Amino acid sequence: MGRPVMIALIGVDGSGKTTQARALAARLCERGVRARYFENAGGRPLWNRLARALGRADGVALFGRTVYPALEATVRAAAMARTVAVARLTGRVAVLDRWTWCQDVIMTARGDRGRRVVRAAYAVFPRPAVVCFLATSPEVARRRVDARGIDTEEPAHLRALDAAYRALPEFGSFVTLDGDGTPEEVAAALDAVVDPAVGPGAGPGAGPGAVLKGGPFST
Repeated sequence: MGRPVMIALIGVDGSGKTTQARALAARLCERGVRARYFENAGGRPLWNRLARALGRADGVALFGRTVYPALEATVRAAAMARTVAVARLTGRVAVLDRWTWCQDVIMTARGDRGRRVVRAAYAVFPRPAVVCFLATSPEVARRRVDARGIDTEEPAHLRALDAAYRALPEFGSFVTLDGDGTPEEVAAALDAVVDPAVGPGAGPGAGPGAVLKGGPFST
């Protein structure tokens, strides 16, 4: 079992990472690249629905500020472990919707304890070949979250998430894409970054730390 090519999309809630990750995997398959989409979430919508059914505001209110982050981190770890196992067994390019940094960021934004323990535990997971951060303004992100009708996000929380991403030690190695653009613009920017990583014949892409804006890359 070799190491598959892994492409991760990360960003605040409403940045479009799920939509773009699914679409990217589909485009790669259409081009003959064996690719697969993987979601690596912590189960927040599920825990929030359960909490509301039991008369609590959200998962944190239901489980408490100590148990909830541990539960969330464990669920995400299980999802990522499955992702790595399936990707290695199948040899497919893995398009990752969220990765290890997302748990670090959400815990930082909430002020949870245990973040360093989780970060150390997550070190067992491989780093993707390409990590794209979809930088999205709080206003745009909130509109997208509201439009899907699953949950809600406050601008202050979205700003805290964005700040936590930018404070990550690894942030300078991510490729930053302007996430306020149309889906087509985001797709064009992603393709420019991903094509060189998945096989020959692709045009030049952007290296770590690049910020793609303007023209077809106004994402």
